Amino acid sequence: MAEGLLRARYGDRYRSLSAGTEPGGVNPFAVEAMRELGIDISSHRSEHVDAYINQPLDYVVTVCDSAKEACPYIPATRQNIHMNFPDPSAAVGSDEEKLNAFRTVRDAIAEWIDATFGLREQAQRDPAYPLRRSKYSC
Repeated sequence: MAEGLLRARYGDRYRSLSAGTEPGGVNPFAVEAMRELGIDISSHRSEHVDAYINQPLDYVVTVCDSAKEACPYIPATRQNIHMNFPDPSAAVGSDEEKLNAFRTVRDAIAEWIDATFGLREQAQRDPAYPLRRSKYSC
């Protein structure tokens, strides 16, 4: 969801890639939650994190504690950023309750992306704009 949101909101300025220790397809509840925002992530796939170890990346972002602990450290040329979001795929209950868990995390990720990457964009357009650290930034 983070890759889809970053592409949709700031894709003209950032290239986003997804990787994981267990790469694969996208959870159907994530696809539905994003579709509600008009963003289609149904064809998204993540690469194995090892594919990016030797690539120069401006920002390396991890979005859950298990990723931070399980993934090898990949140094960013500008900044490594970590933000912990709950894993919505761990939600239990009815399909509607599971979808609500994905909506909640989707909205939290969207807010964080705007606060983190939106401020960078504002600072790049207007050098007088103070680049404040988001409460979510590392």
